[in-house]
Amino acid sequence: MKKKGTRILLVDDEPDILEIVGYNLSNEGYQILTAKNGKEAISKAEKYNPHLIILDVMMPVMDGVEACEKLRSNPQFSETIITFLTARGEDYSQVAGFEAGADDYITKPIKPKLLVSKVKALLRRYKESEGDSTTINVGNLIINREEYKIIKNDKVINLPRKEFELLALLASKPGKVFKREDILNHVWGNDVVVGGRTIDVHIRKLREKIGDESFQTVKGVGYKFVV
Repeated sequence: MKKKGTRILLVDDEPDILEIVGYNLSNEGYQILTAKNGKEAISKAEKYNPHLIILDVMMPVMDGVEACEKLRSNPQFSETIITFLTARGEDYSQVAGFEAGADDYITKPIKPKLLVSKVKALLRRYKESEGDSTTINVGNLIINREEYKIIKNDKVINLPRKEFELLALLASKPGKVFKREDILNHVWGNDVVVGGRTIDVHIRKLREKIGDESFQTVKGVGYKFVV
């Protein structure tokens, strides 16, 4: 994805964070938008349709988790990458973020160069998935990778980006056991570090939305899609 025209929405109630993060990303050529709470973030997102949203967790008026849930409930943001800013050791925030539909998280404080590298990796995944227009037909599911649309029994199911990519990967080869490390590399990218519970959280959400019977855990190895 070309940097010029790439919109990033920064959401944090600390002016210093907005200034420092915004400055470093602006220097890389990204178009930066800012908001001070979740409610303002939703308004800005609806107006400017950013490619990437970086959300702080703890904020007044509306926190990041609630804002993420509301954004993900809107089909307009099905392809938008959402990543959280979390303080070190806030494992509960990371899990809550993934459950709300976040794609990733960034631990703060973070060095400018590492931040830029992280953002580039997130946007690179956005570009890679944009180019895949394969339609997968399996069982009672139709998975349209171009439109990021799931149809089950003639009903449309909207999924957050990472849940969609995980489902598409598993459903691409029903019955095949995908190892955990292969899933992480394919869906999250081997240049992005995510927590060990990331896959488990996303699988649990897929079981709730697609059907528990469609996913089988192979203990100590990974997961497979069952028709």
